[in-house]
Amino acid sequence: MPTTTIRIEDELKARLAAAAERAGMTTHAFILDALAQTADQAELDQEFNQLADRRWKKLLADGETVAWVEARAWLEARAHGERSRKPRPRKLSR
Repeated sequence: MPTTTIRIEDELKARLAAAAERAGMTTHAFILDALAQTADQAELDQEFNQLADRRWKKLLADGETVAWVEARAWLEARAHGERSRKPRPRKLSR
């Protein structure tokens, strides 16, 4: 396994050691976990942004959308176990 060296301030090093101890982990394991979580979150953010971009392009291309008021009412009904008709898309007015 390759090694990467980082330089951190003494205060942060102490905070990491204390947090690792509270978590019952070594500082090394704690840092690896934090790095993995940060990388996972960055990947999720990228996927989310790509999905949003695709949906925005589709909206601009076909102009079909559902009003938030209608979508929310449908979601709330579904969350309460009620049967509800899906809102119908409408053309975006410009």
